[in-house]
Amino acid sequence: MDSYDVIVIGGGPAGSATALFLARSGYKVVLLDQSRFPRDKVCGEFISPAADAILEDLGVLSEIEAHSPVRLNGVAISSYEMTGFAVDYPPLPRTTRPMTSLSLPRFLLDRLMIERVRQTGVAVKEGHKVTDFIVEEGRVVGVRGRDNSKTPFEFRVDVVVDAGGRNGISLRRFDLKKKSRGSSKIALAAHWTTQHPLKKYCAMHVSDPGYTGIAPTGENQVNVVLVVDKKSLQGEKDLHDFYVRTVLKNPLRRKLLDQGEVAEKVRSVDSLGFFVRPPTLGGLVLVGDASGFIDPFTGEGIYLSLRSAEIAAQVIDDCFMKKDFSRNALAVYERRRKREFHKKFLLSKILQYLIYNPPLCNRVIQTLARNPDQAATLVGVIGDYIPADKVVSLKFFGRLLANSFRTDSRTLAEKKWNQDLEQNG
Repeated sequence: MDSYDVIVIGGGPAGSATALFLARSGYKVVLLDQSRFPRDKVCGEFISPAADAILEDLGVLSEIEAHSPVRLNGVAISSYEMTGFAVDYPPLPRTTRPMTSLSLPRFLLDRLMIERVRQTGVAVKEGHKVTDFIVEEGRVVGVRGRDNSKTPFEFRVDVVVDAGGRNGISLRRFDLKKKSRGSSKIALAAHWTTQHPLKKYCAMHVSDPGYTGIAPTGENQVNVVLVVDKKSLQGEKDLHDFYVRTVLKNPLRRKLLDQGEVAEKVRSVDSLGFFVRPPTLGGLVLVGDASGFIDPFTGEGIYLSLRSAEIAAQVIDDCFMKKDFSRNALAVYERRRKREFHKKFLLSKILQYLIYNPPLCNRVIQTLARNPDQAATLVGVIGDYIPADKVVSLKFFGRLLANSFRTDSRTLAEKKWNQDLEQNG
């Protein structure tokens, strides 16, 4: 049987990126996925501008660009059908470089990334389901499982990376997953065909009973994700009917999707937000959604997966140099990840509080609409290329509070929003 240095479980963006980084550093990697590619999954299909640099470093961006993906110029946000604004991404700090975000079907992104993984010499084994870990002396040293033909397999390595998502084997095997506080959310997603091209913005519409993210993913095609509290589904017999009815209940969305049709049966992801306890064993690293997931209003899931993979690969490389795969040695990854993302996670919590508080949400969105510089800063933070502490600060919220009592005339952000509504919703 072939010998490997690292096992990566899961071939999504987090797993593929981890395998690519490690293979480039000279390690022999095997990637195991229970599915076969291309395969699809529920996703906002909206990738933060900051992801471009990582995708380029991995050698994937040029392949993505060859498929002419949609490039989004900014974000449009509305609040309870009362107010809204549209704002372009601000330039990268200390440059005049224009920023855009990628929007493309998830099955295409995953396919291009797994193809890149194969090109680098990583052993990709599809249809291989990991069922358990091999644990010796308090450390994970390999995995066991079965392939599509039910033939058992076993691999032993120095490090196992679980990039298996919210249902990662390590979360169940070691009881690491815990639900976030508050009510449980569910995401419902489907592609729609439209009668005309949409403006190149990611449109976030907040209204009862939740919110939607709408992003064009091709010519006359958009991805529409609806996130609601699970309690909203009580008494509903047809999930697809609920989804379509709720999306079109909002007049702004109805105008945006003017005469549009759902192109497929709605898909769903349950229990969106959850936290994960760090592993107590050596030899195991969690990346991507397997390390926890926040309610996705700010749409940074794929960037977080790519960046966490990059950090994990750096730490694993250091562990190989020191020949130390203990829990303490690998815990450096969790500390670095927390240090880099904790304010972004805090911002997401703040936004979630605003979303479900209509009067406060209306006031904040109205204030941002009248203060385009602050709105642009927030959008840059959402795009992951402006540090989150530029927004998660007393200075920013103090300015926001002071501006909320002003009655300035409409700004360019509001005018852009209204012009977009008049043209295409």
